[in-house]
Amino acid sequence: MITAGIDMGAKTIKTVLMKDNKIIAKSMGLGGFDQRASAEKVFNDALAQAKLSRNDIEHITVTGIGRKEIIMHPPISADKELTEVTSAAKGAIYLFPQVRTVIDVGAEEGRAIRCDANGKVIDFAVNEKCAAGAGSFTEAMSRALELPLEQIGEISLTSQQVIPMNAQCAVFAESEVVSLVHAKTPKADIARAVNDAIASRIASMTRRIGMEKEVLLIGGVARNKGFVKSLKENLQTEIITTPDTEFVGAIGAALTADK
Repeated sequence: MITAGIDMGAKTIKTVLMKDNKIIAKSMGLGGFDQRASAEKVFNDALAQAKLSRNDIEHITVTGIGRKEIIMHPPISADKELTEVTSAAKGAIYLFPQVRTVIDVGAEEGRAIRCDANGKVIDFAVNEKCAAGAGSFTEAMSRALELPLEQIGEISLTSQQVIPMNAQCAVFAESEVVSLVHAKTPKADIARAVNDAIASRIASMTRRIGMEKEVLLIGGVARNKGFVKSLKENLQTEIITTPDTEFVGAIGAALTADK
């Protein structure tokens, strides 16, 4: 059986195709203004990789914040939808059966999920009302630092001192970063402070649900090595990451497409 999972994220759209629960193709692209058109392009890219047509796909499940954009809407017409929390848990257990806590930090939200060996969600918490616990916070801080986003993680690893960031709001934090820049604070130390601030908020949320080992970090922010280090130090535990970090939700969706 060939199934598809589509993750309509706040910033990017991901598609995973599976045949008998084995990944055969995956594709990712920016959501943009017209999410339906972007989803169709990403979906078709995955079909091209697998050398399949739309008619070869037996079931499609959609997840993500923008899932309502394509559920039952042609030309994709997903026949099922799944919450981001459920799809993340299912995808995490598929990739790492030993995982019991999943931390998902994307562009607009951060989530902490506790699940069992079958990927069933036991408890979860979502940071949805403040950008300070999501990837958009890092993007705003990179602009203030005049650094490419991908350098925030790398440069923070060279920091020589801890600089506390007092502001808990992204708007005020950006002003605080500008003040630190004017005070000639090294950019590496400011970048570390940014990662520490996000990690502190995510770690607090993770403890609330009763963190269990092993811990998997997914979402685009998992590519930020500085954030991974800050989170590891805050939670005082090893953090598992994966090259498929952005695709975990889509994997979970594809796995449940025929259920």
